[in-house]
Amino acid sequence: MRAPSPIPSSGTPTPPMVRAARPATEPSRGRRVLIRAICCVSMIVVVMDLSIVNVALPDIRRELHATATGLQWTVDAYALVLAVFLVLSGSLADRFGRRRMFVIGLVIFGLGSLACGLAPTIGCLVAARAGQAVGGTMLNPVALAIVANTFTDQRERGRAIGVFGSMSGVALALGPVLGGVLVDAAGWRGVFMVNLPIVALAVVLVTVFVPESRAARARRFDPAGQLLVAVLLGGAVFAVIEGGSLGWTSPAILAAAAASVTSAIALVFVERRVRDPLLEPRLFRSVPFVSALVMAILALCGFQAFLFVITLYLQTVRGLPAWSAGLCLLPIGVLVLALSPISGRMVGARGPRHPLLIAGLALAVAGIALLWATPTTWMPALLAAFLLVGVFLGFANPPISNTAVSGMPRSMAGLAASLASAGRQAGTALGVAIAGVVVGPSLGILSTGIHHTGAEAAAFTDAARGVWWMLASLGITLAVLAVLSTGRWAQATARLAAAEFEHQTAKGDR
Repeated sequence: MRAPSPIPSSGTPTPPMVRAARPATEPSRGRRVLIRAICCVSMIVVVMDLSIVNVALPDIRRELHATATGLQWTVDAYALVLAVFLVLSGSLADRFGRRRMFVIGLVIFGLGSLACGLAPTIGCLVAARAGQAVGGTMLNPVALAIVANTFTDQRERGRAIGVFGSMSGVALALGPVLGGVLVDAAGWRGVFMVNLPIVALAVVLVTVFVPESRAARARRFDPAGQLLVAVLLGGAVFAVIEGGSLGWTSPAILAAAAASVTSAIALVFVERRVRDPLLEPRLFRSVPFVSALVMAILALCGFQAFLFVITLYLQTVRGLPAWSAGLCLLPIGVLVLALSPISGRMVGARGPRHPLLIAGLALAVAGIALLWATPTTWMPALLAAFLLVGVFLGFANPPISNTAVSGMPRSMAGLAASLASAGRQAGTALGVAIAGVVVGPSLGILSTGIHHTGAEAAAFTDAARGVWWMLASLGITLAVLAVLSTGRWAQATARLAAAEFEHQTAKGDR
């Protein structure tokens, strides 16, 4: 059986059952392409802010006197808010208007970026990053819904969504490169200030060229589920990040961990009693969907842990300027750009197993190769390991999204893909949190702004081996899940879940 075409790695596809009816006057081809370009640029800015800030971390640490924990929260405040509110924002846009929500999101994102650029302390920067992410949650899922609503021809829509999805991986991988240039040219504040003219132009273009649209039937709000998800993810990330400084057995950490576990248990019971649950329980009866959600978390956990540690290594241990550190990571972005379309074609022709296997094994080998990294490792050897990370990221995104919707009815495809996207953001937050715990103590003994080659630098690279072992383990796990999620038994569970959805829909129609 031919596998369904992949759904892109970011954003929330709007399922046909909730997509607005075809407009009476369809935009011209030129205008449709312009709308897609506007949505892509807005999405690129949001996704790039997940990775662009990593190259600025040493400068932020030096100027704001930030601890390792503060640096972790600078990245995780953004990713955590995206993970918690991604699905909610898509539902709000379906109900109140996609263009309206898109403009509001752009304005909030722009104001958050301005606040980040003006932040006088690390606490203010973390708060501004959370506010910036509130706007970001209104952009990615809404932008994809706008694209899907604008291109009414099925084949043309597929191509448009493919372009949109490929831009996400490219933005994530190229963020450190652009960040390095901006940090050296304008300081770390330039990483955030560059968003302002882009956002201002996007607001004007969206207002002028993007038509308003709403869903014929939007999913109902699930405030209980939303709150429980926030406590689940927030408690887990807080416990991991703050555990090292507050103590793993401190009351605050134990309370956060208990709240996270309790919320996870409560979700199982609460979501069964909601008509339109935030986390649809029946989706979790599909092995491919559950595997895709786990793989999304693991994949971004691995990449963001790598990015957090390696940018600190390149700048603090190797003494490279920000632009050189970003340039070292350029091969990752180039490979993502080159391999994502190949991965998508492989998924369409033979299913997701082979690209997932390639991605998992590439990550595992990269982690093993980085175990030999020292303060004086030959740079071409490091770049070879970076190439393997690029292979991993280039092959991972399309098959994960495809696996999430494998066998699902079209009415549930959008929700399944959006939850996989939220899983990516959760993985980002966990990856940075775990990496910070592993290398944080050694980072504290490194003086900022100094090229270290002695015992302090060796302590950092020794600590980083814990992260590289984690990458190798995550890669092997991804490869195993690639096989389990694409076998006959897994596909049978997806068909059973889909049949239940169809039966419930038919019952509701009667």
